[in-house]
Amino acid sequence: MKDPNNTCLFCNIKKSGLAEENDLAYASYDTYPVTDHHCLIIPKRHIKDYFDLTKEEIIACDQLIKKMKKKIEIKDNFVKGFNIGANSGKVAGQSIMHCHIHLIPRREGDVKSPQGGVRSVIPLKQHYIRKV
Repeated sequence: MKDPNNTCLFCNIKKSGLAEENDLAYASYDTYPVTDHHCLIIPKRHIKDYFDLTKEEIIACDQLIKKMKKKIEIKDNFVKGFNIGANSGKVAGQSIMHCHIHLIPRREGDVKSPQGGVRSVIPLKQHYIRKV
């Protein structure tokens, strides 16, 4: 996993901070959390983005997402929902070019109107009126 020629933060579990792991991926709490207990699910293999994951890596990441969800809910009973997302490419907001999936706990009232959730990456598209 650690390549001396690759200074990728996510290729070094010790620097990233390990919360949970399995054979193909690990979970770490985000250094710049959107909310308390915001964590990242990171494949151990250095790959660019979600679309480069193998089927086995997707399963391993999914297992950690579910494990961390339970762990977070035990730590904080105010958590009532989650956002899950991966930025793929610089234009989508990816700043570390090693695949990682955000698991962001949500609490009642943490924003004025949560309608649209992940749609808020384009602020003018977050709130919408459903057509009948």
